[in-house]
Amino acid sequence: MTDSRARRLWKVLEPFHAITYFAPDTRKATDALGLRGGWMSYFACRAAPLGAVGPELVTAIFYNFHPSMVARAIPDAWTFATPAQLLTTRLQAVDSAVRAFPGSDPAGTPIRRAAELARHAAELAPTAGRPLAAANAALPWPDEPHLVLWQATTILRESRGDGHVSALVAAGLSPCQALVTLSAAGGPSKEVFQLNRRWSDDEWAAASEDLQARGLLTADGVLTDAGQSLRQSVEDTTDRLAEQGWAAFGDADAEELDRLVRPISGAIMAAGLVPDDNPMAMRWDATPPTGH
Repeated sequence: MTDSRARRLWKVLEPFHAITYFAPDTRKATDALGLRGGWMSYFACRAAPLGAVGPELVTAIFYNFHPSMVARAIPDAWTFATPAQLLTTRLQAVDSAVRAFPGSDPAGTPIRRAAELARHAAELAPTAGRPLAAANAALPWPDEPHLVLWQATTILRESRGDGHVSALVAAGLSPCQALVTLSAAGGPSKEVFQLNRRWSDDEWAAASEDLQARGLLTADGVLTDAGQSLRQSVEDTTDRLAEQGWAAFGDADAEELDRLVRPISGAIMAAGLVPDDNPMAMRWDATPPTGH
């Protein structure tokens, strides 16, 4: 099946946003501030637009991380650095990573035009009922085009992600069940998700048993027809909710943004700056849509 416009643009823009999670510059910078470990760096930097919030709110908004995993990082992270410091830190880290990338031209015409288009798309992205998107949209825009592009992709990504959480809630999938069904649908394995989300064997088993009782999963961990249908409905709803902003953005600008960012994201993935097999379950599709 052909991806929807919303899904296609998510795949194209995600690698540029994801630089912040995988660039060594981010971890180096947060280590210098005193934060302990990669996960504290991740939770603090991603949650920083929300302010110095507690672990309960971060767990609720991020959705599929085990509460104890979040609680090991938040609120302790705020004792090492304020959210304002971390907002500056993550921008500086992205700046360093992009400038160091082979062949990078942060001030070049393609980046400038992509930044202009992406900012407009981000300003149209829905934020109602989307806390992470709203918090990022409230931040001041940086001056440099490559940082404008990064902030725009972040707003767009979090708007889609907040909508995805809404779709999971509406489908009656708990945080752990969201991972179980995604894994069964061909996403990262149970072992990868347990390592990076920290749900125990007992919790994973309990989530699976409830899905089996609902007729969504077999005893062998395979999605039933009903399970496949439910999982597909989550993805379709996610796309439909994200499409609200892209519809206002328009076909011509969406096609141009895709054309400009696709080679940048492709180069990022080819260089391994963002690994193709990652715990965010983000996958890169280098095949351009018809007409590109």
